[in-house]
Amino acid sequence: MNPIEFYQGQITSCNTELARLKRILLLMGMTRLILFLATAFGVWMLKDQFTVAAIIGIVGLATFLFAVSRNEDFKFKRKRVRLLKAINERELKLHQNDWSGEVTGEEWIKEDHHFNQDIDLFGPGSVFQRINRTSTASGAENLADTLNSNAIENVKAKQEAVQFMAGIPDWRQDFQTTAGLIDDEVGNKEIARLLRSYDSKIPKVFGMLWIPFSVLSVVIIGLFAFELVPSGLLLIWYLVNLLITGTFLGKVSALANQVGKLNTLICQYGSLLRIIEELPENAPQNILEQKNRLITENKKASAIIDQLAKRLGQLDQRNNIFFALIANGFFLWDLRHASKIEGWLSAHTEDTVEWFEVIAEFETLISLGAYAYNHPDFVYPELVQGSNLLESKNLGHPLIDKNVRVANDFTIRKEDFYIVTGANMAGKSTFLRTVALNIVMANNGLPVCADSYKYQPIRLISSMRTSDSLTNDESYFFSELKRLKFIVDALKEKEYFIILDEILKGTNSKDKAEGSQKFVEKLVKTKSTGLIATHDLSLCALSDKLDEVDNYYFDALIENDELSFDYILKKGICQNMNASFLLRKMEIVDE
Repeated sequence: MNPIEFYQGQITSCNTELARLKRILLLMGMTRLILFLATAFGVWMLKDQFTVAAIIGIVGLATFLFAVSRNEDFKFKRKRVRLLKAINERELKLHQNDWSGEVTGEEWIKEDHHFNQDIDLFGPGSVFQRINRTSTASGAENLADTLNSNAIENVKAKQEAVQFMAGIPDWRQDFQTTAGLIDDEVGNKEIARLLRSYDSKIPKVFGMLWIPFSVLSVVIIGLFAFELVPSGLLLIWYLVNLLITGTFLGKVSALANQVGKLNTLICQYGSLLRIIEELPENAPQNILEQKNRLITENKKASAIIDQLAKRLGQLDQRNNIFFALIANGFFLWDLRHASKIEGWLSAHTEDTVEWFEVIAEFETLISLGAYAYNHPDFVYPELVQGSNLLESKNLGHPLIDKNVRVANDFTIRKEDFYIVTGANMAGKSTFLRTVALNIVMANNGLPVCADSYKYQPIRLISSMRTSDSLTNDESYFFSELKRLKFIVDALKEKEYFIILDEILKGTNSKDKAEGSQKFVEKLVKTKSTGLIATHDLSLCALSDKLDEVDNYYFDALIENDELSFDYILKKGICQNMNASFLLRKMEIVDE
């Protein structure tokens, strides 16, 4: 089933389910009304028979409360289904290249990054907008960090993980729906901070002391029942217990407030952990490694979080004043459960932080898997060794609509540089970004926009969109020099695929020509590989004295006083420039 059919099918199923839930909720509403009226009528009619009226009232109230509870369950189901429908409607909207309202990720563009300011990785209409399927702030940040990582290790394992995620769209959407229901205003980083900052308030001795106190309470109550001890002793024992509990009343209340307000959020994250735990054991190894991070002392993370929820629920019973007076007066209820909660925090705070990291990792994997699923016509790169660093057929720009995209065959040998010339608007910069984006996507295990793609994983570094910095009082030329220095320094540490668009634009033609030639010669000596786009045809002369340099170009055609482009990469040097033609055509200058 192709992606569009899947999303349309999901929407149809959601509409059917929503109609069913609407009928159920209407029926539940009528049932609650009938129950209330019937109970009230029964009690009123039998008010003279107290016992019967009381039984009717109790049974009717219990049934009514059960109906209310079931109604809330169905309302929650409806909320899930509505969200699932919205997720699939969003997918169809994105398939139509409508990115309105999508997070741009502009906050992750960094001037000192190796490439992200140059290749539309973030921003309006960016790769991030097309890939992002995260619901939490930490998930989005983790996805951005992944795209920014420039990591080339374990590409094959990354591909296997992405392919696996692409193949389980129902699981992905179940996770997305559950994640979308989380109130992420606090965020898991804030939860982690609050948990880490909590200082223990209850002496650990109460973790065990409640046992002998409770046993002794049962004994005293039993002896009192058989009139073996006076009521005064029972009262004294009761007051001693209340005094001990009251001594720590403020501290227990502080614990209940600080941890209790996080309970719902933690439990919601627990639902996500449970979904991850249900992944099959035939998943790729790196997915299983993430899943196995959710096992602590042979216990599943979701079960451990359930423990916290249970203990918080038990502590919450202190809010019932009658229960609190009895439970604390004989069984040290508050101290018992507060001590258990603090023990949980001491044992599992760092585990919780790690579980949040796993959730963020899976949000990233789901995003990458959804992107792969949505592009069945893209191919997974083949990892190779040999003289060619990259060899592709019909390589295209992944952000350009396939109906207007022009693809090119592109092969480059290791340690070679291609000088790319061409007229204005002929496609040089688009081609450079095409090569760059596909390298970044390949390194992250994603399929690329090509019919075939063989490559050796390589880090990317670029200089394409240098700008002057008013903040730092820097000229454009100085900013460009700093960028080139950044590239040279990076090459001392690691190997990179280098992409440059018009070197030394900020200086005069003579300086530009001499400086550009010397800089390219320096790059060649580092045995790097890359592409350099330029309007400076003198730079093409380097191919005559350096075997590592080849010339390619994009042509501009002027026929019948009209300008056109074919956007096809050709070997050689461009001879047709179009600036003068455009100046005349737009009547900026005279003939």
